[in-house]
Amino acid sequence: MILTVTLSTALDLTYEVPALVPRTSHRVARGAERPGGKGVNVARVLAALGHETVVTGFAGGPTGDRLRELLAPVPGLTDALVATEATTRRTLAVVDTGAGEATRFDEPGADVTAAEWTAFRERYAELLDGAAAVALCGDLPPGVHVGAYAELVRAARAAGVPVLLDTGGEPLRRGIAARPDLVKPDAGELAGLTGSREPRRATQDARRRGAHTVVTSLGADGLLAATPDGLWSAVLPDPVRGDPTGAGDSVVAALLAGLVDDTPWPERLAHAAALAAATVAAPAAGEYDPKRHADLLPQVRVTEESA
Repeated sequence: MILTVTLSTALDLTYEVPALVPRTSHRVARGAERPGGKGVNVARVLAALGHETVVTGFAGGPTGDRLRELLAPVPGLTDALVATEATTRRTLAVVDTGAGEATRFDEPGADVTAAEWTAFRERYAELLDGAAAVALCGDLPPGVHVGAYAELVRAARAAGVPVLLDTGGEPLRRGIAARPDLVKPDAGELAGLTGSREPRRATQDARRRGAHTVVTSLGADGLLAATPDGLWSAVLPDPVRGDPTGAGDSVVAALLAGLVDDTPWPERLAHAAALAAATVAAPAAGEYDPKRHADLLPQVRVTEESA
């Protein structure tokens, strides 16, 4: 099975409106409610791709209860979340269907107590036994120390489990020094880590800081990967309009699937780029249309770049 960690889970709400106009009332054309947080989104995509997946992290209060209710019927997904006293946060994405754009509102993460962190660490250690790979995803909630991801990376490496890290800021800086197998920053997170906004230089610099492989999300410009086998880019010829919520998580899901299946890097990156675009085009955050993914896959251009 593949293990995903979401320390700051969320209940994701998506509203669709014909046009988003500031300082006016809107009639919602369509609404959707989904279990969210980066690692939860990753797990749902992996399960849809046919991989047995376990979700751990934190969930609490009525919002956390609703999140777990929504996870329960997902085939191939097991809930191993740790309960908290604080209530799980919510996010809201308002999709302007006329413009094909989304506006997001994210609540802050729920506080985690020292006892809850200890309970999670024990659960995590148990779940590593039998995991084919683990993904550590998203921001750290209040109450969790800034070196938490570095601690979790080292635990996975000690257990012999390949580990992917998807976060930003100081948690990324400390986590990458613990030598994860793969990190997946976006362009802003990569610039914050390396101080460079030139993607190729920054991606290679990030790899030198400790990660075995670095795959950078560049939005409409696709993906850039610095791997032991070389530097690769993957991009669609035309950008896809829609809600980008969850697109990076779909990239992580595809990379994990490729890691477990030992897929060659060009195929792995094409799969990731197409899956991300299919997620952008989906009507609800964190979802993807398998048919759209299949249609987009042959359109992805994968190129080996000069170092």
